[in-house]
Amino acid sequence: MFSRHALREGHGSRVPVVLVHGLVISSRYMEPLALALRDAIDGLDVHAPDLPGFGESPTRERSLTVPELADALRLWLTARGIDKAVFIGNSFGCQILADFAARFPGCVDKLVLQGPTVDRAARFLPAQMLRDWRNGRLERARSAAALGRIDYAKAGLGRAFATMRELVRDRIEDKLSRVQAPTLVVVGSRDSVAPLAWAREVAQRLPHGELLVIEGGTHTLNYVYPHSMALAIRPFLLDGVDRDKGAARA
Repeated sequence: MFSRHALREGHGSRVPVVLVHGLVISSRYMEPLALALRDAIDGLDVHAPDLPGFGESPTRERSLTVPELADALRLWLTARGIDKAVFIGNSFGCQILADFAARFPGCVDKLVLQGPTVDRAARFLPAQMLRDWRNGRLERARSAAALGRIDYAKAGLGRAFATMRELVRDRIEDKLSRVQAPTLVVVGSRDSVAPLAWAREVAQRLPHGELLVIEGGTHTLNYVYPHSMALAIRPFLLDGVDRDKGAARA
């Protein structure tokens, strides 16, 4: 598995952070958040892998299920010598992390689920595609669409559609009660893919969940508003004795 790595200087002195990308796209669109986190927190070691079949991590195998992608993440951690990490996922990456955290609790220090999918009130592909289109219109000024076209081409249509089916079949809400790590659910107030009501439900289903709303934010905060997101989650990542429970403005 290919991965990106951001560290200002020397060796990281904190629990490493692992960023998990969303549907079909790669770690390239996690780069802005990786750099923003590196600059916001001294000594933070940030990794962003490409899951098998996506980006620079090709595979000849069939498309992987959500549990299989979580297994691949676990194997990658072992290969990198990372025993425990803070995990930050966007969109479909949150589904992978919910499965991962439920089955490998010892590997998870904390979780940040940003724009978690899939809203159980809209669990069918046409609805998700419409929501994604609406979100894309809101993000036109700083869109990741060009990166997405490249990543979709690398993955291929077969893998892309198979993974989309996985997205709508996977029931993240059935796994949340087994996630024991402290978890921050982050949602943009204008996120049409993971609306506020759904994000609030996700946070409530988590044993140690907390909701943070970023005013004006959309679905891909990690790419469109990376500095706002980094500053908003910074107190949580730093063990949050004085967490700002108010809303951050994008």
